[in-house]
Amino acid sequence: MSDYIISCCSSCDLDRTIMQERDLSFINFHVLVDETTYPDDMGLSLPSEKLFQMMIDGAQTKTSQPSMGEFLEYFESFLREGKDVIHVSLSSGISGAYNSACAARDELKEKYPDRKLYVVDSLAASSGYGLIMTAMADRRDEGMSLEELHVWVEDHKLNLHHWFFSTDLTFYIRGGRITKAEGFVGQLLKICPLLNVDYKGRLTPREKMPGRKKAIRRAVQKMKEFAQDRENYSGACYISHSMIDEDTALTARLIEEAFPKLKDGKVQIFPIGATIGAHTGPGTIAVFFWGDKRNN
Repeated sequence: MSDYIISCCSSCDLDRTIMQERDLSFINFHVLVDETTYPDDMGLSLPSEKLFQMMIDGAQTKTSQPSMGEFLEYFESFLREGKDVIHVSLSSGISGAYNSACAARDELKEKYPDRKLYVVDSLAASSGYGLIMTAMADRRDEGMSLEELHVWVEDHKLNLHHWFFSTDLTFYIRGGRITKAEGFVGQLLKICPLLNVDYKGRLTPREKMPGRKKAIRRAVQKMKEFAQDRENYSGACYISHSMIDEDTALTARLIEEAFPKLKDGKVQIFPIGATIGAHTGPGTIAVFFWGDKRNN
């Protein structure tokens, strides 16, 4: 067991069992569905399928990040036990959680001068963010020190790629990710915008694909263009999705066909969690993998 804590936000969209098995800690975001607030505790209080059905039925959703006070309480629970912490936050390009975590860190420095508390901006989201966390757990288990791990994640976080699209633009329009005009035209013409997370951690539309099947194939093509070792890629590959099982299975199959070293179940699939899902709604597929550094 390591002598430091690896921590993240609940929006890393991993399975709770994986979090426990890999000894990863997390702090909850919050999801408001109509008049009811739920903790995003990785599906325990609000399973993804329930959230998406509520959204389909017309529920209004909002999310809120942990407050500085929540971060203070959360971090201090480790520091008072003599544990050092490295916390990796949801991308500052889509959330203010990183700033709140930094403010809490700065306040705790004086109270715990002998403890180390690193806060890292992941510049990532959903299961791509989760992929960073499991990679960190791997290196901790291999014996990497807290300081070495801090340097590693800062050096490699931009090597993590996110490519995703949605078959339903309703919730992207509602959240302002896509303009109403773009959304109207896209829905009329059945266009699936292909997006990624850019080098500043922002969701960025890249291409307009005519239909979901072509969007799937284009996402796989992007993986061919950017993955480490290209078609010989053998690293981790995660897919996250929101109520779109058939197309998710197709995406996994096409990735396995394009990357022979990822066959036999090496592509892992996760549901999009409540925080991210409250903004994407149902119909989203995202592909995550290690590749060239993101530079735009």
